[in-house]
Amino acid sequence: MTRAALSQTWQSGSYDTHARFVSDLAEGVIEWLAPAPGEHVLDLGCGDGVLTAALAARGCDVVGVDTSDELLSAARSRGLTVQWMDGEDLHFAAEFDAVFSNAALHWMTRPRAVTQGVRRALKPSGRFVAEFGGHGNVAAIVTAMLAVANARGGRSDLANPWYFPSSAIHRRLLEEEGFSVERIGLFPRPTPLPTGMEEWLKLFRRPFFDQFGGDADAALADTVELLRPSLCDGGGNWTADYVRLRVEAHR
Repeated sequence: MTRAALSQTWQSGSYDTHARFVSDLAEGVIEWLAPAPGEHVLDLGCGDGVLTAALAARGCDVVGVDTSDELLSAARSRGLTVQWMDGEDLHFAAEFDAVFSNAALHWMTRPRAVTQGVRRALKPSGRFVAEFGGHGNVAAIVTAMLAVANARGGRSDLANPWYFPSSAIHRRLLEEEGFSVERIGLFPRPTPLPTGMEEWLKLFRRPFFDQFGGDADAALADTVELLRPSLCDGGGNWTADYVRLRVEAHR
């Protein structure tokens, strides 16, 4: 997670409470990784280390990198080897059998720099397996925030700071940077939000609402109400309109 998030910050407690589904729903991308005991693996955007620990439990020698001091501290408390490093400026050379990433690459808006760093980090014939937001991810949520920005004179860039590519665009980028793409695809994944849309918005797009100062709560309420008809059912249960891009590529 990088500066591209436009002042996005993280607290491990609130992330665990309101976004634990992010790691809980990672079975598919781990299956694509197929980690083997003894492999040296880089977890790019490791966050609080839940999936880093899962890879270590499978016998991998794992190093995690992230730019959130708060989340890195939580990862270290799990006994993991992690360090602060910008995913857009990786400093590894032919060290890893695999680079793994879950729900992090969409925060990195210089994807070519990320891809180049991943390729440098891999051993010859090493693999890169990742899942992140793809084209159409949280489209309704972004549209609602854009409407609020337009109505209130806010910054529209703060509503959508992410990299959400199509499969074709991301495949082309990987191939241009020397990867052979084994498989890639978009996976629509409507995701229940156990603590509701308001908490999701406060966790993932706090900078957007902070721009409105004393009207931040009103802007948040407006966004929630715009989303209620499409993402909240009659029982008050909220679902985020997630679309994930999953990829396996080889150096």
